[in-house]
Amino acid sequence: MSSRLSANPKPIPILVYHQIDNAPPKGQPFRSLYVSPDSFARQMKLLKVFGYTGLSMSGLLPYLLGERQGKVVGITFDDGYLNNLTFAQPVLEQHGFSSTCYVVSARVGQTNLWDQHIGIKQAPLMDASQIRGWIASGQEIGCHTRTHVNLPTLDDAGCRAEISGCRAELEALACTPIQHFCYPYGQFEPRHVAMVKEQGFLTATTTQRSRCHAGSDLLEISRVPVLRSTSLPQFWFKLATSYEDRRKK
Repeated sequence: MSSRLSANPKPIPILVYHQIDNAPPKGQPFRSLYVSPDSFARQMKLLKVFGYTGLSMSGLLPYLLGERQGKVVGITFDDGYLNNLTFAQPVLEQHGFSSTCYVVSARVGQTNLWDQHIGIKQAPLMDASQIRGWIASGQEIGCHTRTHVNLPTLDDAGCRAEISGCRAELEALACTPIQHFCYPYGQFEPRHVAMVKEQGFLTATTTQRSRCHAGSDLLEISRVPVLRSTSLPQFWFKLATSYEDRRKK
């Protein structure tokens, strides 16, 4: 049986961030995945000024299903960095926005160990208490596997353990159902989509670039990356034009 499809009459951008912090020195790998706190604040202010509401995946779902209409933007964070709580959460709360942070359940309270072998600077991830504080402030968490594994490298049993184990651990931590998933590295195959569906997740996001258009599989949702180099005019083009749609592979 096929997955549920989106039915939003107009394209909806779903933003993806990683770290909200000042970038490390030049020469460090993946500096592009840092967005400075000042840049993030300006981007959220622009959304507010132009009448957009930033929403978590749960808040966004009725719009994706065509049950509600309005000027909305999805806001997501990958990996669960502490700097999301430190710098992003106060700005989101100021504007009345919600968001979804995809957490790596077996690395809660640790660092981004999955990046260590390629020399990426280690940064603290939220611990259990901080995650509960994130949720208490009106934000949401989703699943990003137990260890941030590249799913295509595992057999089916290993993949199921990573997906279902993450959900079980996060639901125990948060004392709330976890309904949204994100594929680590954006890497997945049809078998992984089927596993996510088996687990009953309502949405799953990818690193495929595009706004979400009607007819999109809700378990293979494209997103709009926001990077260190994203200027405010470019940020607006990503939201309001086909700029990102043309980059879909």
